[in-house]
Amino acid sequence: MAAEEKQDGNGTDSLVALIARARDISGGEGRGLPPVERWEPPFCGDIDMEIKADGQWFYMGTPIGRVPLVRLFSTVLRRDEDGRTYLVTPVEKVGIRVADAPFLAVEMTVEGEGATQRLTFRTNLGDVVTADADHPLRFATAADGGLKPYLRVRGRLEALATRALTQDIAALGEVLVIDGVDTFCLRSAGAVFPVMPLSELDHLSA
Repeated sequence: MAAEEKQDGNGTDSLVALIARARDISGGEGRGLPPVERWEPPFCGDIDMEIKADGQWFYMGTPIGRVPLVRLFSTVLRRDEDGRTYLVTPVEKVGIRVADAPFLAVEMTVEGEGATQRLTFRTNLGDVVTADADHPLRFATAADGGLKPYLRVRGRLEALATRALTQDIAALGEVLVIDGVDTFCLRSAGAVFPVMPLSELDHLSA
């Protein structure tokens, strides 16, 4: 049985029914994303779905290999104030697991430089987002000491930059004075995104 046809075993609807509702809501190509932030459906439990750190989606331990299906699910993703990620329709909300971020930033386009610089990213699922005040970049340090840039895609959902893209992002950094401290920063679309104080940069792993 295909992964999308299995039952979750927790009393919630089958995944195939959720797919059908998501497809009806998204309306197919050429329409905007569904307004998941405005929906307040009841919580219907968790399903055995996980987005791994490498961006691959699994259902009941089986990879969901159909990219159009994964893209469909991504249109009804929402991260709530509780820090958890859900698939949301007007009539139900089901919890899923996310190992790190639900999206990966896999490509970057650079326009301009300095104060006029614009960084536009493409995610693994086809979202195209320019880093700006509404879609900020934030930076964390990985367990191995490496840099982990995240881009807000929509709502509270973020994309983690791939390792190769992280190197390209870091190469665009510059030192600016933030609150009196020399700080390594990125600029895009008129916004400034601090990475870390310059004094800490030498401790960052390549």
